[in-house]
Amino acid sequence: KKRVMIIGFCAIPEEDNKKIFDYSGCLYPEGVIASDKMLLFNHDQIDKIYHLGLIDEEENAFKANLVEALKNNKKETKETKETKIEEK
Repeated sequence: KKRVMIIGFCAIPEEDNKKIFDYSGCLYPEGVIASDKMLLFNHDQIDKIYHLGLIDEEENAFKANLVEALKNNKKETKETKETKIEEK
């Protein structure tokens, strides 16, 4: 079993742009070898955290903005679905 290093948040796969994963990552310690070797996964798939790395005000603000954007996206998606149902 290899360890994975988180390198991104809110990852959307090219083959299904309607699905959003919590994280993107790469194998540790190898790092990013090729863009097609990126790993996409969700928080509930993490078994153990070995190290948290840098967490500062910039990251906290980024995550807060990301959470807000995701909430707005879910709200807009729900409203769009409700509109389509009403049109039928």
